Amino acid sequence: MSHVFPRDCRKSPPVAVRGEGCYLYDSTGKAYLDGSGGAAVSCLGHGDADVIAAVQKQVADLAFAHTGFLTSEPAEALADLLIQHAPGNLDRVYFVSGGSEATEAAIKLARQYFVETDRPERRHLIARQQSYHGNTLGALSAGGNELRKRQFAPLLVEVSHIAPCYEYVLRAENETAAEYGLRAAQELEDEILRLGPDTVMAFMAEPVVGATLGAVPAVEGYFKRIREICDKYGVLLILDEVMCGMGRTGHLFACNADGIAPDILCIAKGLGAGYQPIGAMMCTDTIYDAIKGGSGFFQHGHTYIGHPVAAAAGLAVVQKILDQDLAGRAASQGEVLSAALHAKFGQHPNVGDIRGRGLFQGVELVANRETKETFDPARGLAGRIKSAAFEAGLICYPMPGTRDGRYGDHILLAPPFIISDAQIDELVSKLHTAIEQTL
Repeated sequence: MSHVFPRDCRKSPPVAVRGEGCYLYDSTGKAYLDGSGGAAVSCLGHGDADVIAAVQKQVADLAFAHTGFLTSEPAEALADLLIQHAPGNLDRVYFVSGGSEATEAAIKLARQYFVETDRPERRHLIARQQSYHGNTLGALSAGGNELRKRQFAPLLVEVSHIAPCYEYVLRAENETAAEYGLRAAQELEDEILRLGPDTVMAFMAEPVVGATLGAVPAVEGYFKRIREICDKYGVLLILDEVMCGMGRTGHLFACNADGIAPDILCIAKGLGAGYQPIGAMMCTDTIYDAIKGGSGFFQHGHTYIGHPVAAAAGLAVVQKILDQDLAGRAASQGEVLSAALHAKFGQHPNVGDIRGRGLFQGVELVANRETKETFDPARGLAGRIKSAAFEAGLICYPMPGTRDGRYGDHILLAPPFIISDAQIDELVSKLHTAIEQTL
């Protein structure tokens, strides 16, 4: 009997014993095509020799040095590499162990920045409904998915939420995409004015919404208007690229597709590609200089921040993404995946929308294509598709509650950047089998 506390206490998952390329293998020898990269993590696939070698060398040289006393060569090199390619005025990197830690640190840094600059009245955070920013209490508060938040509500901090930029459901029939984008962005200005412009510290959003909405990019012009509104009222823009960043959507940093730069940016998942747990919060020189010139100390920290082995893995991953233009490959293979999904499901009576950027694609399921009516949540559609796909040898990421935390179902796909055309065909075929069996 296992003593591991699993994610689902009602199931005993197979034991993973080996990974190779786009496949994972369990202890019985069964192969699973990793169609979601776990949770958009395994961007390089499994068993990458270069990353493994970098990790092994770093463990032999230096396994751990606490950042309260020392920095390390791989952490310094990875920070330099990230800043070299970062958008805008991002200038400093704060390493953590995962996405929730990165977004938690971003929220706290935003607050401390205004305290250090003698504006302690700026305390409000605005985020979006149907967003996901992590599972620590601060990050969960910022997230907009009621399904994940409900039972913890008494413990969460107050955060305002505006509507997401969700064209498939929220754009009116008489609106152009550009008009809709401006209307959606206007909700931010309206909420800033409602709260009081001098009381808002930051707005947090995912450039392409991942787990809780299913690979939904904003319409063109939306984020440029968001950036303008933040600048107008002195509000910090925090972009959460934990899932969609590090090449996943065709750019090393996802916000490049929208032509903007944030004040604070969060990355993880693809940063370590699964070879080590690592994430990072990046901030502008303006924010960093305010801390340095004030108290001089960011009142935050974890034992494993800047871990040398994790940083060495991240350095090898990012270097490989850049040297082999794997972000470009994610863009081109994303077009292949999108075309295959449209060919197989474009006229499916229960597929309402296929969307995404690069190798970050979502399929939204509906009971009625014409009305966009969702399935009854009691059917547990997403969970059943996940199980059917797994049985067929496909790991994918179905989620319920797409529309409002209860209604709606979607499937998120985020395979490794190295996926071949033949493996894309395998992915779509197995997904089709799972959907048909479930429906």
